[in-house]
This record gives sequence, structure tokens and C-alpha cells, in this order.
Amino acid sequence: MLDDFINQFWPSTIDGLSLGAIYALVALGYTMVYGVLRLINFAHADIFMVGTFAALWTVQTMGVSSAGGIGLIGVAVVMALVAGAVSGGSALLLEVAAYRPLRKKGASRLAALISAIGASIFIQQLFATTVIPWVFDTSKEGGKLPLNEHFVSRNDVVDLGPIHISNDKLIVFVGAVLMMIALDQFVNRTKLGRGIRSTAQDPETAVLMGVNIDRVVSVTFLVGGAMAGVAAALYFLRFEQAWFFTGFLLGIKAFTAAVLGGIGNIRGALVGGFALGLFEMYGSSLFGSEWRDVVAFSVLILVLMFRPTGILGESLQQARA
Repeated sequence: MLDDFINQFWPSTIDGLSLGAIYALVALGYTMVYGVLRLINFAHADIFMVGTFAALWTVQTMGVSSAGGIGLIGVAVVMALVAGAVSGGSALLLEVAAYRPLRKKGASRLAALISAIGASIFIQQLFATTVIPWVFDTSKEGGKLPLNEHFVSRNDVVDLGPIHISNDKLIVFVGAVLMMIALDQFVNRTKLGRGIRSTAQDPETAVLMGVNIDRVVSVTFLVGGAMAGVAAALYFLRFEQAWFFTGFLLGIKAFTAAVLGGIGNIRGALVGGFALGLFEMYGSSLFGSEWRDVVAFSVLILVLMFRPTGILGESLQQARA
């Protein structure tokens, strides 16, 4: 067991960081919405799923059969733009249809939570019964899911002794880090970012200071959805598959990452995502791949038991301007 861990340390680390980057991007949507509305948006996982199909549609529309080198970077950028736009728009529509009417009527958080679960099931079934058969040709897959599109030409771009990093994993990691930096700068340095932080800190005072709460909430959902869309594009680049249930398990793990880092804390979501990805891969090398999900959810239980505020602990509404 220990020998396997030592032998697989560097491959597990690289896989963990690339997977953790995806978890972190999805976790950002959970943590931003929670910071502003104190709501766990369980439908966010299905916004990620929408992004995976947007990425699949992009590859099929572009007619990409094999991509590597600079071409793969270009395909990744186009997928990220399309998936980010589609997921961001879907998240905005979700907010308008499922959450805003409840906020206007002063409904309880429990009502919003039930609405989130209902919206999640609705999006899943909408894609399973309508969108996938209508938009995608499932005949070449024999009508089976997930849908696959093998187009990535993989090769090692970093080869230093035991460290081997393939082009797809490097693009996933670098792309995710760039998006995280962009979001951090947006929240901390722009007028809309200040509005998000002020609303999270004190909504009543923010209204008195002229902040449009509806616009802030809409921007929060839009940005969080766009991050999930970019994560979906990177996920599709890495695993090359999409199906209507893909967001369920990954969404729970992304929520785990948000809790691990500190729910409501943007930088905590990043730390939690990378940490969870590493825990999963290290656990797989120690105990076997079948224990991978067990390790992830054991981490969630331990965090909730011993440090429910997460690694960083500070929430978005406590962040200084």
C-alpha cells in the first residue's frame, strides 16, 4: 500500500491538481451564491452539466477530429467561451425563474432550497428527454449515454524524471488558475465586485447606499454560472464525455470543496478544490480507485465535525473592501 503511494505520488499529484482545479471552479458558484443569499444552490451542479453539453456541441460544430499543441489550446478557448456563455445564461435564467419570485415574496430559505432541488431535477430531465435527443446524434453511440467525442491528441509537454504532465492536464490547470485570478480581481477591484461584497455583508445598508440588490444577485449567478461553464469545458477536454447526470456527483464534491475551504469564501473555494482533488488521488493510490469517493466524502464529514468553518473560515460577507 505505502509502496503504491510512493510510486504513484507524482502522477497522483498531477491528476489531483487538474481535477481539483475543476472542483474549485464549480465550488466558486456555490460559495458566491451562499455568500450573497445564504442559499445552497443545488441546481448549480446541473448548470455545470449544461456546460459540458455546450462544450460537446462546440467540438461537433467545429468538426474537430483531432487536436494537439496550439490547436488544442484554441479549441479549449472556444469551448470555454461557449460553455461559459451558455452556463452563465442558464444560471441567470435559473435565478429569474426559480429564486427571484421567492425573494420578492419574502419566502423562507427552506422554500428556496426546495426550489433549487426541483430546478435541478427539472434541468436533468429536460436534457435527458428533450435536449439531448433533439440536438445531438446519439445513433453513433448506440443511443447510450454518456456521449463521447474523442478529439484530444495527448502528449507529454513536461517530462522531468518522474513528473510527466500531458497537454490536456496542463491546459486544465493553467486555464482554471487564470479564471480564478480573474474572478478574484473582479470581486475585489470592480464596482460590481464591491456591490457583491457589500450585499453579502449587509443587504439593508447596501440598499441605502444605492446598491441594486437584484442586479447584484443576477451578476452573482451569471459569474458563478460562467465559472461552472469554463469548468465544464475543461472537464470535457480532460474526460471527453457528457451526460445528463454528470453534474450530480461532481457537484456534491464541488460543494464539499467549498465547505472544506470555507463556504462563502472565494479563496477558500480554491484551496478546498485543490485539496479535495489531491485527497482523492492520494486516497486512490493508497486504498484503490474504488475508495476514491469514500475518501472525498470522509473529508466532508471530518471537516463538518472538527472545523465546520473550513480551512480559511472567513466568509464573503466578512471580507474587507
